Amino acid sequence: MDNVSRSDHWHLLEREDSCLVVIDVQTIFLDKLPLDWRAPLVECIDWLMRVARVLDIPIMATAENIARVGPLVPELAALLPTASPPVFNKMVFGLYGQQDTREAIEASGRGTFVLVGCETDVCVAQSAIGLRVAGYRVCAVENACGSPPPNHEAGIQRMRDAGIIVTSLKSVYFEWVRDVETHHRVMAELNASPPAGVTL
Repeated sequence: MDNVSRSDHWHLLEREDSCLVVIDVQTIFLDKLPLDWRAPLVECIDWLMRVARVLDIPIMATAENIARVGPLVPELAALLPTASPPVFNKMVFGLYGQQDTREAIEASGRGTFVLVGCETDVCVAQSAIGLRVAGYRVCAVENACGSPPPNHEAGIQRMRDAGIIVTSLKSVYFEWVRDVETHHRVMAELNASPPAGVTL
């Protein structure tokens, strides 16, 4: 894939070109976060996965070293489309550095990857930068990623410095839906309020 120009920062996300990537949302990583961050982070990721399903945006999920660390949290695993592969057992920090995850990225046919999950400064950042170097457009959702402070903030800054689009759950949602009619359709199909702290 040709390298993406830095001017891609100025283009809105296109749902037809997007893939949502859920990275390593496992209990061991959630337990590192401040207590009041844990449930809201999972709720934000859960909601964005539901939006992606309504909009037919593919979802890819990873979990790090499942045998030792444990699976993706069940509430998110339950939202993965039945037609998708199982959760990828990721044995590297940057997902583009592993053959099966790299092949899944390439086979998706998508050019934009929207990243959420744990940990912001390690697996999310390394995955984002690896995808960016490979020529993909990459977006990290700041309020749907987590690392214990101050590492979350450091990871966000590292990604910004590398040319990754850093944005919010609300912004991703409205760039994906684009118009009032689609917004109302998605909200009706979701039949669920946005996550706490997110006002649409």
